[in-house]
Parts: sequence; structure tokens; C-alpha cells
Amino acid sequence: MLDMNWIRENEELVRNTAKWKKVIFPLDELLEWDDKRRELRRETEQQRTERNRLTKEVERLLRQGDAEGGDAAKEQVRQINGRLTKLEAELAEAEQRCGELLLLAPNPVSADTPIGADDSENVELRRTGSLPDFGFTPRDHVELGELHDIIDIPRGVKAGGPRSYVLKGMGLYLHLAVQRLALDVLTGRGFTVMDVPVIVRPEALERTGFFPGGMDQTYELNGEKRWLAGTSEVSLVSLYSDEIVDAEPPLRLAGMSACFRREVGSAGRDVRGLYRVHQFSKIEQVVICRNDPAESERMLQEILANAEHILQLLELPYRVVAVCSGDMALKTHKQYDIETWMPSRGAYGETHSASNLHDFQARRSGIRFRDENGRLQYCHTLNNTAVATPRILIPLLENHQQEDGSIYIPKALRKYMDGREILPASPPNRN
Repeated sequence: MLDMNWIRENEELVRNTAKWKKVIFPLDELLEWDDKRRELRRETEQQRTERNRLTKEVERLLRQGDAEGGDAAKEQVRQINGRLTKLEAELAEAEQRCGELLLLAPNPVSADTPIGADDSENVELRRTGSLPDFGFTPRDHVELGELHDIIDIPRGVKAGGPRSYVLKGMGLYLHLAVQRLALDVLTGRGFTVMDVPVIVRPEALERTGFFPGGMDQTYELNGEKRWLAGTSEVSLVSLYSDEIVDAEPPLRLAGMSACFRREVGSAGRDVRGLYRVHQFSKIEQVVICRNDPAESERMLQEILANAEHILQLLELPYRVVAVCSGDMALKTHKQYDIETWMPSRGAYGETHSASNLHDFQARRSGIRFRDENGRLQYCHTLNNTAVATPRILIPLLENHQQEDGSIYIPKALRKYMDGREILPASPPNRN
């Protein structure tokens, strides 16, 4: 959420931001309602002041024995109360409407964010690692999963419907291993790791900027007035809503959770395999810091570096891109994506997304800190994936496959895999 006074002072930037992000934001309607709200507040305060004056006048007149004058003043108070009832109802409506419209206001993008229409205009910043040169026709992760009996998509669909899957045996252990690796890396870098709720209140999604715009991507629990979160970012930020926090040093949080997304609008896209599924697991980084742009930029680079380090430990080639305005969410101020090489796609596929939101979430969520002068200020919040699985299994299996069908296990994962160096080409007996 943006500050209303700031919006008025930066009207042109707000209009441009909506255009750059391709969102519908009725700024003119908001300004009209805010004008009305300001006038109603002024009138209401005037009427309350006059009522207070007349109430004291009634007391004075009655003390003086002027019953007639007291009754006249009482009648004026009665008329003012009638006007106030109407004014307060109109003011409540204006306050509500301004609040609803403010939820639609897009967060301005950083000065170094590329202006573009969609993900085709994201800007590559760097590449790390060498693409595999197989010397043979590589299998995709679905074929490898079937060969090793570690992924069963048909049975997953039988139980859960489209975009479902089952991880079996060593597939499950790989899934857990990359999570353990991410947790250990983040713990070693000062993060507090948490297992957080995935069933959340609607206000948690609204305060973190996922509602009202993302309701079509989110599963609702009918009759419960609660929703399944698509990322533990929702819970991690909500843990501190309406609190005054100690943001020095920054709060570094890591949430482990299942995640659920409806993937509305993705019909026919990425239908094969594990790239786009309804249920997945993720280790998410969240940072809450002071509202110093330089500090939150440093934290953005830090959480980006954490994710890159994990990919380097997994021995996977990847690239970092600056996300353009048209590919950014309403809430985002600056964003990097990490895309990991996926041989079956013949391209890099998104595996991580790092965002700096400035005070957008904290303002909605009421998360504040005291500055050096003791004044309350809204914090900055940031988030980034540490690892999301099963999507990360796509490059992990495909990049590390050998000609005989065996799969190399990166050194950093072996301690979580009972010391195994490879998954052999001959899988265990199928059940």
C-alpha cells in the first residue's frame, strides 16, 4: 500500500507505474474519493467542535437559570447530532472506498528496473556455470524419473488430478536433500528457520499484497474463510503484523512449507512433468529491515547471493535476470529472477525470484520500527526463494544424467543421501 499524500505528490509517477506494470488502477476515482473524504473530515470536525461548544453553553445557561436559552441550545445540539450522523456515515463510506482503491495502487519500480512489456524483455545480467555437453541424446526428467522409478505422474494424476505427481524412493530423498541443504546454508548465514502455517486468513494475503489481485491463483477452503498459501512469505511477514520490531540487525527468516497454486491461465503451458504443478515445497527467505533504501538493496543482494550459492553447491548452470516492469507484481519495487538451465526445454527455466518491496507490505501489515530519533517508521520487506521442489529436480536430474542413465549426485547433497555418489541406472524393484 502507498501513502495517500505520496500518491498526490507523485501523481504522474503513479500513472506511469500502472502503465508500466500493465495494471488497472483507477487513480482519478481514488483522488475524487480522497477529496470527498478530506472535506467530510473537515465538516465532521467542525460540527463536533460546535457541538462541544454548545454543550458547554447549555451547562452555563442552566447554571444561570436561563431555561429558555438552555432549551434553545439543546435544540441546536440535537440538530448537529442529526447532521453528524449523516456526515459520519458518508465519511465511513469514503474511508472504506479509499481503502479499497489504495489496495489497487502499484508499488513504483526502482530506477534501474527495465521498462518492458513481459518476460521477453527481462534483461540478462550474468551467467554462471557451463552448459552440459552430453555427447548422447539426453533424457528429460520424466523419462529419468520413470527409469529410476522415482517419479510417478500417472498415479499422481489418478489421486490428485492434473498437474499432480508422486515422488518415490530416492526421488523423495533428493527432494528432502535439497531442502536440508538450503536450510543448513541459511542457518549458517544467520537466518531463523521456521515451519509456518500454510492455511492462512484472507487478511494475511491482503496485507502481504497477494489479494485482491491474486485470488484466482489461490485455493479457498470453502466455509472456512481461509486460504492455502502459495508461499510461506505470507505467513512469515504476517507473524510480525501490527508489531514494532527491532530491525537492527535485520530480521532474517526462512520458512519451510508446502505451497499451493491454482495456475489459472496456464492451460496448455508446461503440461509435461514437474515444471508447473499445483502443490510443491519451498524454502523461502524473508527479510524485514529498516526503511533505508541502501540497506534494503544490500539485503536484496544478500538473499540473491544465498540462492546462487545453493545452485552452485548443486553444480547447476544458471543465469540472473533483471525483471522488467511488465513482468512484475503489483507489490514489487525491484526484482531479480534466477533461471536454471533445463536441457529438456533447451532453455533456462525460472527457479528463484528475489524481490525488494520497500515499505509496501509493511505499510499494509503495520510492521514498524523506531528510528534513531525514536520515531515510528514502516519497515522494508524482501523475499526470495532458497529452493523450490520438485521444480529444482528438473535441472538436477537432467544436467547430472550420464549416458548409461545413471545420475550424478552433487557433492554437497551426498551427506543427505547416505553418502551416495550416483543413482545407478538400474533402479530397485518396482512396487
